[in-house]
Amino acid sequence: MPVTHAPDIPAVTTATFDETVASSDGLLLVDVWAAWCGPCAPMGEAVASVAETHADHVTAVALDADTHPDIARRYDVLSLPTLLVFSDGHLVDRLVGARGRGRLLEDLSPHLP
Repeated sequence: MPVTHAPDIPAVTTATFDETVASSDGLLLVDVWAAWCGPCAPMGEAVASVAETHADHVTAVALDADTHPDIARRYDVLSLPTLLVFSDGHLVDRLVGARGRGRLLEDLSPHLP
């Protein structure tokens, strides 16, 4: 099983990414991270917290950009952490840079019911 930076967020891989995006209901948050990225761990905790408190509408997964650079390149991820926000299989937002839970909720508010 792939390792993530936040134990409450399951990992996706190149092999599982497209199916995960296509089969997700509601909002899918893809937390793109790397082991060397200092702000990625606190961001992962914020993403996990939002997914937990909005479990009826939000799912979160983590993608290691170093292990799966093809997916990071596909979505033009140039800086970490980056949060890719999908709705119904379509990319609807991209949040670049670390955020705490409050700012993350504020940024996601247009996509939450």
